[in-house]
Amino acid sequence: MSERTPNARTRRKSGTDTEAQSADRFDVLIAGAGYVGLALAVSIAEARPGMRVMIVDAAPEGVWEKDGRASAIAAAASRMLAQLGCWEEIAGNAQPITDMIITDSRTSDPVRPVFLTFGGEAAPGEPFAHMVMNRDLNTALRRRAEELGVDIVQGVGVDGFEVEGATVSVRLSDGMQARTRLLVAADGVRSRLRDMAGIKTLHWDYGQSGIVCTVAHERPHNGRAEEHFLPAGPFATLPLMGNRSSIVWTERTGDAERLVAEDDFIFEQELELRFGLKLGEIHVEGPRRAWPLGLTLARDFVKPRFALAGDAAHGIHPIAGQGLNLGFKDAAALAQVLVEADRLGEDIGAIDVLQRYERWRRFDTVQMGVTTDVLNRLFSNDLGPLRAVRDIGLGLVDRMPGMKSFFVRQAAGMDRSAPRLLQGEAI
Repeated sequence: MSERTPNARTRRKSGTDTEAQSADRFDVLIAGAGYVGLALAVSIAEARPGMRVMIVDAAPEGVWEKDGRASAIAAAASRMLAQLGCWEEIAGNAQPITDMIITDSRTSDPVRPVFLTFGGEAAPGEPFAHMVMNRDLNTALRRRAEELGVDIVQGVGVDGFEVEGATVSVRLSDGMQARTRLLVAADGVRSRLRDMAGIKTLHWDYGQSGIVCTVAHERPHNGRAEEHFLPAGPFATLPLMGNRSSIVWTERTGDAERLVAEDDFIFEQELELRFGLKLGEIHVEGPRRAWPLGLTLARDFVKPRFALAGDAAHGIHPIAGQGLNLGFKDAAALAQVLVEADRLGEDIGAIDVLQRYERWRRFDTVQMGVTTDVLNRLFSNDLGPLRAVRDIGLGLVDRMPGMKSFFVRQAAGMDRSAPRLLQGEAI
């Protein structure tokens, strides 16, 4: 990975025209250095060392190191990271999720009956998921990208692009130009590149925000994750290393903004009403933030020499904890399509090649978007008859081992149609 300063870029442009064109010509240019962009770059460079890959990211240098959030990594994603040479670095600080319970209640209820429990492993000795700090994930992927020679430019975004025959001419925000066979937008749910490409989205706002924070508690969680369905939305506690948990707390947007603005005492009092005292006294560590929640699905995932990946293609409700894992599926699928096409001598930016990726990923992302939407609407309310029906449904699933095993496999990402990387195999 060569992190190029503006001066270094100028030196590269100071040779002959041929040298300048060569220096700024890439096979794949990725906008966005989050986990999707990095995983895609590493996947391609690992499988096809001859392909030149570049990442540009508009965020300032070092911002990712300050990210105190954590994410749930499904077993299939950890297999992918192991295949890419990243998991060993991450595993020492990753907290296995050994089981999960689901309740349905009101905040004021003195007892929260457990309607559904999940446990088990994706394979012997392999938890179905881990909790990983975002900065640890980013560090490992960046380190591997550096080893593979991926070119990353931080603090530089894409100002515009034009398809010119077999290449895309990309204008960067520092005034430089780059040419690439394929441009990939992995720049988040509010993707600027998606808008530049003229790709429309299906979107609606839930009127909810997700409050994210980390809490320390007196007693150990023993690797248990919990999801409490409350009238305003789901409240999830996810285990971290040590006596700490990550909180994803859904509230109506106005209430979420009010809670985040409160002083520590009031915020922790409200948190305790939802978290409970089963793990002893709790204390919030670090900052707390609220993120607006909605459903966003791109109408197209590809155009000639252009592809969407990760949240740029789909943004879903966190109720199932699958947002990050959908992004890894995108990265693995797109990398496999591009690498296999390049091995056959095909044009990796041609629309017929890119449509293979779109067909592979569209149904899964739409299905997950619809599933999370229905679950959120079903459980984010306090209607008595509906509460009775859903609680009976949860209880029935809890008594069906085969159904529970199916859900565990789904949560682990164990799908026979998954890309090879997610099955722990090389492309």
